[in-house]
Amino acid sequence: MAIVEFRNVSRVYGNGEYEVKALDSVNLTLEEGKFIVILGPSGAGKSTLLNLLGGLDSPTDGQIFVEGRDIAGLTGDALAEYRASSVGFVFQFYNLIPTLTVKENVALVKEIARDALDPERMLAEVGLSDHLNQFPAQLSGGEQQRVSIARALCKNPKILLCDEPTGALDSETGVLVLKLLLSMAKNYGKTIVIVTHNQNIAKMADTVVRVKNGKIRSCEAQEHPLAAEEVEW
Repeated sequence: MAIVEFRNVSRVYGNGEYEVKALDSVNLTLEEGKFIVILGPSGAGKSTLLNLLGGLDSPTDGQIFVEGRDIAGLTGDALAEYRASSVGFVFQFYNLIPTLTVKENVALVKEIARDALDPERMLAEVGLSDHLNQFPAQLSGGEQQRVSIARALCKNPKILLCDEPTGALDSETGVLVLKLLLSMAKNYGKTIVIVTHNQNIAKMADTVVRVKNGKIRSCEAQEHPLAAEEVEW
């Protein structure tokens, strides 16, 4: 069943001779409960697509349906509610608050999400029960990314949006994070959308969306996606 549908979506920045079309009349359907990789080079429009889906930006034209609701025109409280309840974010550089402990960083989402899960439970799920009272600076990069995954999932969102989630990690730690994302998403029935330029990550996807010059070049399902340990990194 489709959870996301882009209909003729464009995003233009600037105006006149300085106009840049980051997305150009994109049509795209994403299925619920799948591991989806959006693949393309820098400047292709991948992050713009992700930001539009996450309600961090608005399209210049077109409609974006999430669970049948057009989010393209949402503003104010309605947009804030969508971001708080429907989508979780995992970024390349973690975005943890350095003055808060691990547990406090995750517990923050309880202030904005109505159906938030228990922070300690989510930290246990990502293997960080022994780090609840530590600060981000006391953790490795992989551990910080696991905190950000716990925080994103604590919101209990339908869709998990990940922008180059392994980009700041070495390959071994990156594989562990990807395995964790996959297992957590399957355990909790989430739809994962990962933006990356890494061809290896695409081998693990249920669906691969290829983006170039603001256009969808292909959207293909993979019958037999590889497990993280099967990919040659």
